[in-house]
Amino acid sequence: MQVNLHEAKAKLSALVEKSLSGEEVIIAKAGKPLARLVKYEADSTPRKLGLYKNAGLSMGKGIHDGDAEIATMFGMED
Repeated sequence: MQVNLHEAKAKLSALVEKSLSGEEVIIAKAGKPLARLVKYEADSTPRKLGLYKNAGLSMGKGIHDGDAEIATMFGMED
């Protein structure tokens, strides 16, 4: 379904409900599509912290050179 921008402003709640039911809503201005309103799908896969901890990757000791405050915060002071 395509609606113009002015109509979308007036009927946003109804358009959101349509997108939640699976319908794609195109918002246009002067007949030119500007935006697409679709249902948001959250990624249910949790992020695994420390994934590369033992992969041998390192930013190097000199990454905080020149900024003593940051080096101190990360325990990398000389």
